[in-house]
Amino acid sequence: MNKNRLGQSDLYVSEVGLGCMSLGTDEAKAISIVHEALDQGINFLDTADLYDEGRNEEIIGKAIRHRREEVILSTKVGNRRIPGQEGWSWDASKSYIKSAVKDSLRRLQTDYIDLYQLHGGTIDDPMDETIEAFEELKQEGLIRYYGISSIRPNVIREYVKRSNIVSVMSQYSILDRRPEEEILPLLAGHGISLIARGPLAGGILSENGRSKAEKKYLDYSSDELLQLHDQLSQQKSDSRTLAQTALRYPLDHPSVAVIIPGASNMEQLKNNVTAVKSPPLTSEEIETIRGLSKANRYTLHL
Repeated sequence: MNKNRLGQSDLYVSEVGLGCMSLGTDEAKAISIVHEALDQGINFLDTADLYDEGRNEEIIGKAIRHRREEVILSTKVGNRRIPGQEGWSWDASKSYIKSAVKDSLRRLQTDYIDLYQLHGGTIDDPMDETIEAFEELKQEGLIRYYGISSIRPNVIREYVKRSNIVSVMSQYSILDRRPEEEILPLLAGHGISLIARGPLAGGILSENGRSKAEKKYLDYSSDELLQLHDQLSQQKSDSRTLAQTALRYPLDHPSVAVIIPGASNMEQLKNNVTAVKSPPLTSEEIETIRGLSKANRYTLHL
């Protein structure tokens, strides 16, 4: 599988990664999917301390325990669980980040994290303090690089300007083209990569996606989703399925280093891998897709 350089780091990630959030808590099944992903040439695994209250990290730790050298391991921080309270609270403080990384390392059964990402962020965060925490973790050898997972343009702009992030993880698909207007050009100008999550838009952009188009998605109505699904299905190439076309769309942007579709079973995993083996989209196909879909705009700026 082809590998792309992540930003200006020395991390080279497979074009398709594994978004581990969808693995579930069946340990044996999840580990088998991770091992198959590695066998198929996937080397980028993305998890978070938030997923299944840390259980996801624990499963990934067991899965890669004897294969750590094959993995570019990414996890996230910022959502803090307070004992005795429901849910999570946002905490981008230096003290919390430097404490939380130790818990993630323990769950992941490793002594370093390749990419540590801030899992969200607001314009009111103590950004200098947050950045200082990541920089110190780099100096201490606990992380190799850091990035941010965000859909907030104002927050992304600040981290691009003030920090040494190598990547931004953001939702990007045929149905969610918000990064195209501002974020992708910004990242391209600073040598920062996009990690594209949600490339299948919750499964809508798959062969069986019509059944998932019963509700709105961003600024698409259900009727619009159904119509677009039919139009894209008619436009698909003989060498690609609709899902493969959807996975290739963000991947064919030069600032996208890796797409991270989820996989809750072996069939989904193999379909994801097959997508990168299909031919790249032609410029004509890309223009057709853009003509059919919407050039979405961000409504969340803070």
